[in-house]
Amino acid sequence: MKHQLRLTGVFLSRFHHPAQVIATGFAALILVGTALLTSPMATNSGESAGWLTALFTATSAVCVTGLVVVDTATHWSVFGEVVIAGLVQVGGLGIMTMATLFTVLVAGRLGLRARMFAQAETKTLSMSDVRRVVRNVVIFSLVSELVVAAVLTGRFMTGYGEPPGRAMYLGWFHAVSAFNNAGFALWPDNLMSFVTDAWICLPIALAVIVGGLGFPVVFELARAWRRPSRWSVLTRVTVGVTLVLLAVATLIFLVTEWRNPRTLGGLDDSGKLLAAFFTGVMPRSGGFNSLDIGQLYPSSLLATDLLMFIGGGSAGTAGGIKVTTFGLLAFIIWAELRGEPRVNIGHRRLAESAQRQVISITMIGVVLVAVSTYLLLAITPHSLDQVLFEVVSAFGTNGLSTGITAHTTPAGHLLLAALMFIGRIGPLTLGSALALKERTRRYELPEERVIVG
Repeated sequence: MKHQLRLTGVFLSRFHHPAQVIATGFAALILVGTALLTSPMATNSGESAGWLTALFTATSAVCVTGLVVVDTATHWSVFGEVVIAGLVQVGGLGIMTMATLFTVLVAGRLGLRARMFAQAETKTLSMSDVRRVVRNVVIFSLVSELVVAAVLTGRFMTGYGEPPGRAMYLGWFHAVSAFNNAGFALWPDNLMSFVTDAWICLPIALAVIVGGLGFPVVFELARAWRRPSRWSVLTRVTVGVTLVLLAVATLIFLVTEWRNPRTLGGLDDSGKLLAAFFTGVMPRSGGFNSLDIGQLYPSSLLATDLLMFIGGGSAGTAGGIKVTTFGLLAFIIWAELRGEPRVNIGHRRLAESAQRQVISITMIGVVLVAVSTYLLLAITPHSLDQVLFEVVSAFGTNGLSTGITAHTTPAGHLLLAALMFIGRIGPLTLGSALALKERTRRYELPEERVIVG
């Protein structure tokens, strides 16, 4: 055991920043998943899926995205589906979260370097609390998945006549996929067959929302849900923006698609409300669909693009630039419009470093989406709205698709896979992982005002 810990310490000491370990860990897991999915055991046909299909699927699973180039239900065997679910589970919790828990259970103690790595992955604010937080994260995740799986299992048995074993398997797979905001489903039409079934759609939607809030926010709500005045800025912004986006998204899809015969038009009023709510939840990063995304009106596709780009909460299983980033950006713009020198949220002042991070993450995301859209348009015959949708879905680790992913060129598949990887670990995390060392400036230059705008 001491020899193993010594080797782990030697390995970790080669990295100068926790982000490097996070990026390397995710890349290593993708390679392992690719190797498993290229096995003939992973497919129903008994033939190897090919390295590109396996790589894309493994990346989509580890990055909890849900974009696919082959149908999950018909192409992969039970072994392949279990591998995908396992990759989703580990990817959702985070490589460093799982590694930290393993260290705690085996070694019984946690070193400073390992705590730093876990802190970078779980976004905890105090290094002394990392071990407790990691345990709570894992317990909360597994219990949440168990509850959702139990509800889905009961519904599949009583409502659709599935045998107990099959019902439990379906319930477990979709609970893991939902809580981790992955969007993988075991039906060729995803969840379109259950568009009006509240016992299927609502538990999955709730799991997506809870998993996408972020663990720090969930834990604070559990402690002080009755005292909003004591909530941190993170919790206030995350909860407030999430509720607004859910309401706005539901209203947008309800109004825009109400008479669309290919989406909501053929449903009754209660079915339309349920489908609009479910469709409004999924752009958070859920990736499931109960409506045919390819049949949405262009205005609905654009709204979905924006929602996918924003994503869910920080330190959760959702992707995008995060609702916290979006909310803080709104406060920054509002303060600038009012001519205020400081950005205040409630009774707290937003640190200048946080403001720079908000602007950097947003701009990096915009540039990545713009460049990737241009490249994908250049190598595929698809339209701009379709390509933009797939690019934003990949960057936001969302998984919703207009149906063109499987028909994209191999170069396009590699581009989308790279976007999923970058979107999962975060632009700033990837940038710091690639940097050899942090640079500090020991002097200040004279200030000069520049005309802007």
